[in-house]
Amino acid sequence: MPRQWRDRLAALMMKGLALACVALALSISIALLAKSWPVLSACGLRQLLLGSSWHPRQGAFGCYPFLIGTLWVSGLAMALSIPICLLCALYLSEHARSRLRAAAKPMLDLLAGIPSVVFGLWGMLAVVPVVRWLGWRAGVATTGYSVLAGGVVLAIMVFPIIISVAEEVLRKVPLEAREASLALGATRWQTTKHVVVRAALPGIIAAIILGFTRAFGETMAVLMVVGNVARLPRSLFDPAYPLPALIANNYGEMMSVPRYDAALMFAALMLLAVVLGFNIMAALVLRALERRLA
Repeated sequence: MPRQWRDRLAALMMKGLALACVALALSISIALLAKSWPVLSACGLRQLLLGSSWHPRQGAFGCYPFLIGTLWVSGLAMALSIPICLLCALYLSEHARSRLRAAAKPMLDLLAGIPSVVFGLWGMLAVVPVVRWLGWRAGVATTGYSVLAGGVVLAIMVFPIIISVAEEVLRKVPLEAREASLALGATRWQTTKHVVVRAALPGIIAAIILGFTRAFGETMAVLMVVGNVARLPRSLFDPAYPLPALIANNYGEMMSVPRYDAALMFAALMLLAVVLGFNIMAALVLRALERRLA
């Protein structure tokens, strides 16, 4: 077969695989929408999204507490992890010796490979007692199973993803850019801040997006430490009930309750919609940044 035909065949195969990925995402969305349609038609989108009452036997399927609980835990995890991860990535790429960098990379890979249930057990044994003690010191009655415990565990789980991707992106910045900045009299920190980080900013945002999608959909570890109480959290020491934990705890049970499985499918559809919306916004931000930096 001539090389030209092989190239065309390879291009067609890659195009087909890309279209298959898009078709898979669409088919998942359509399937979830079809499964959740009975509760959507019976209760209405407004009641499902903004209702705070979750009583399946009475036909009340308000998902607002679960959505807010998911946002609390994921938002706290990202707020804790982003500064630490970026500082670690900057240190590994710009200041660490090659021997230290070579030792740190396998440790990050090992941290990424730990099952989520192990993180959950560690959170129950180590993080929950510390949160309980902090609540006692702050004068707040808490069991320790709370938004704060879930956020801490989730932040540690996304460390390896953000650090690894951000460090790789920072190291891809050409050495000549650093040398030119230093030759003009800039300090090492000014070079890192105004040259390296600026050039690598789209990749850093992509690393944060990957971390957020991991945090938003995490189930087992958060389920074990967040408390799983279906009410709106008002502080970091209050328990919460994220959407993934709701689905994992209840799917397969109480399926005799009318529209109960449809309500859980709607919760899964909300998860998919939020992640998709966040990715679309991030893609728009990345495109604007690339145009600005160009």
